[in-house]
Amino acid sequence: MDEYIYEEKVPKERIAVVIGRKGATKRMIQEEAGVKLMIDTKEGIVRIIGDDPLKLFNAREVIKAIARGFNPEIAKLLLRPDYTLEVINIKDYARTKNAEIRLKGRVIGEEGRSRANIERLTDCYLSVYGKTVSIIGEVEKVQVARRAVIGLLQGKTHRSVYSQLERKRREFKLAEKLGIDPKELRRR
Repeated sequence: MDEYIYEEKVPKERIAVVIGRKGATKRMIQEEAGVKLMIDTKEGIVRIIGDDPLKLFNAREVIKAIARGFNPEIAKLLLRPDYTLEVINIKDYARTKNAEIRLKGRVIGEEGRSRANIERLTDCYLSVYGKTVSIIGEVEKVQVARRAVIGLLQGKTHRSVYSQLERKRREFKLAEKLGIDPKELRRR
C-alpha cells in the first residue's frame, strides 16, 4: 500500500497547541484521523503520514486550523465530512500595514462583538490570527460567513452585513423546519 506525506508549516508559537498537553492533541488527531504525525518543533513543520489521501487531507485541515488560531476542539470538527475551513488573507484587501490593522479591527469589532455576531448568525467559528481571518463550519454556512467577512473587509457597514446575515439565518431556519435544502427556497 502506498504511503503519502503532507507537510504543513505551523507558526512556532502554535506548535505547542498542535502537540497539546503531554501530547494529547497530537494523539487525538492521529487516532481520530487515522494518520501519523511527526513534528519538527524547531522548524515548525508538521509531517502528516498515512495511506489514505482523504484522511491526510482532513488531518492537514485540522493542523491548518490550529495553526490559524483555533483551539483543537473546534479544529477537530473538520474531521466531519460536512465541515470545512476557509482562510481569508486580510492583505488581499489592504494596501498598507495600517489598513491591515484597521480591517482586522473591523472584523473583530469593539470588544469582539462583530466576530461574535458573525459566529452567532452563521453558526460558524471565526479566528482572526496574524494576517488572516479563518472560518470553520458547515459548508454552506461558511460561504455565508465568508461573504460577511469579505463585505466588512471591502468597507460595507456592519449594519448591512448583519442585516444580510439575519436574512440568511431566517432562510436556513425555514429550510430546516421544512426539511429541505436552503437552495430549494431560492428556487421557489
